[in-house]
Amino acid sequence: MDLAAFRALEPLCWRAPSAHNTQPWRLRYERWAITVGWDPTDALPAGDPTGRDLRLSLGAFVETCLIVAADAGLRLDFVADHDESAHRVGRLRPARQPYRTPFRTADVCARRTHRGRFADGPDAAVLAAADDAARWAGGAVRVVPAAAGRLGALLRAADRQVYADPAVVAELRRWLRLDRARPDYRADGLSDRCLGLSRPAAAGLRTALAAYSVLRPFGLPRLLAAGDDPLARGGTVLALVAPPDLDAAGQVEFGRVLMRVWLTLHAAGLAAHPLSQLVDVAATRDALGALLDVAPERIVHVTRVGRPVAAAARSARRVDRVGGRPGSKFSDNIPDSRCRERTLHG
Repeated sequence: MDLAAFRALEPLCWRAPSAHNTQPWRLRYERWAITVGWDPTDALPAGDPTGRDLRLSLGAFVETCLIVAADAGLRLDFVADHDESAHRVGRLRPARQPYRTPFRTADVCARRTHRGRFADGPDAAVLAAADDAARWAGGAVRVVPAAAGRLGALLRAADRQVYADPAVVAELRRWLRLDRARPDYRADGLSDRCLGLSRPAAAGLRTALAAYSVLRPFGLPRLLAAGDDPLARGGTVLALVAPPDLDAAGQVEFGRVLMRVWLTLHAAGLAAHPLSQLVDVAATRDALGALLDVAPERIVHVTRVGRPVAAAARSARRVDRVGGRPGSKFSDNIPDSRCRERTLHG
């Protein structure tokens, strides 16, 4: 296998999604394979204590690597070898044939999280296609009913719980990018642009969180939770339901399913806005399970889906060119220009 050829494509692979845009994945290039692992400093131990979102993002990254390689004519497959202590999920290795997928590099690059307004949600055909993408792995995609405002109440309750936890808020502050002068603004994290915040709103949030320890006893968590209502911006809320008794390695594999579901939605002109807090908080996850009549622990991802009214901002990426921790940082136009080239030349 020509490792150099894949290494040149690595900036495109980093377009995979991750919680808080932490980009935890790492690739180690060996003689006959590429080990896929993660950096624990980019995990979210407070907000994601079970590691569910970490493993889903690693699976999404694996799927992205396979799609990008296949589109370039490189023959790769993935062999799972999950080892928590070694921070490894498996290896990309040479294969007889390119990975079979309907998706292209251009799809990977164009897909993005969208927190803005949606004109409408997915139709029945798109829902069926997304469900098919999950069912082959024993999962399902389910529409979460609005239930006369019950879903909105659950979302506010989850937000209050999240904002009430000082450790979770400290972690969020670490990954928020609300100051465009910061050197890491274009590298990772959640920027004001991606969050859809105006500059005054970003400054207000930055000030509120800076005074969190003082304002928390006076109701700041409730105010922050009430300050945004994503359901009012339209779309349909979908839940990704996993097979029963999914272990850590299985969650990585189901992250690949999640990526295929997202790309299926993207191919239909739709975008997704994750609402992970609904499954991060035990009480709201249990209530969501009751709404869907499914075991709560099987719900691994919840997202608002719809047709965007306007284009979303492009999230930042940092790219490792030499292995190990991320080194050189690339502006977004490098992978984006390659995506445009692939779109033009098929």
